[in-house]
Amino acid sequence: MTNAELAILSLIAEAPRHGYEIDQIIEARGMREWTEIGFSSIYYLLKKLEKAGLVESELIPIQGRGKAQRVYQITADGRAALTEATLEALAHPKNSFPPILLGIANLPVVSQEQALGALRSFRDALAERLQHVTMRAESQQPLPDHVAILFDYSLAMIMAEQTWVEATIQKIESEI
Repeated sequence: MTNAELAILSLIAEAPRHGYEIDQIIEARGMREWTEIGFSSIYYLLKKLEKAGLVESELIPIQGRGKAQRVYQITADGRAALTEATLEALAHPKNSFPPILLGIANLPVVSQEQALGALRSFRDALAERLQHVTMRAESQQPLPDHVAILFDYSLAMIMAEQTWVEATIQKIESEI
C-alpha cells in the first residue's frame, strides 16, 4: 500500500467521507507537508481502494441540490489492511530520497559560493516551512493526540534539517 493510499484509507476509517471532504481534511491537517497527495489523485486513489475492496461507496443525495455525492466508507478488509499497513509504517523505517541528497552528491560541480548561496536558500525555505507548520498546528488547537504527534514529528524533522544546514554552511565557509 502506498503512503497516499494509507493516508486516504485512514481518513475514511475515521468516518465515511466524500472526495472533497478528504481534500479539505488533508489541507487542514497539513498532511501535504509529509505525504504526497494531490487533489486530482484523491479520486483516482478512492477508485483504486474501492476496486481492491478496501472501501465501498454510496451515492448520497445532497439536500436541496440535484447532484449526489459519492461517500466512501471502509470495509472489513480495508480495516485489516489499514491495521497491517499502520503497524508496518510504525515498525520499519523506510528510505526517503530528498533532492538535497543529490545536491550534496554533486557539490563538486558547483563553486563554494554557489553552494553557499543554494544552502542559504534552503535554510531560508526551512525557516518559512517551520513557521508555516507551526502556525497550522497552533490554528487547530486543541488537536487530537495523533494529529499533535504528526505535527511534532514534522517540526522536529524541520528543526533537525535546520541544524544540519547551519553546520554545513559553517563547514563550507571555513574552507573558503
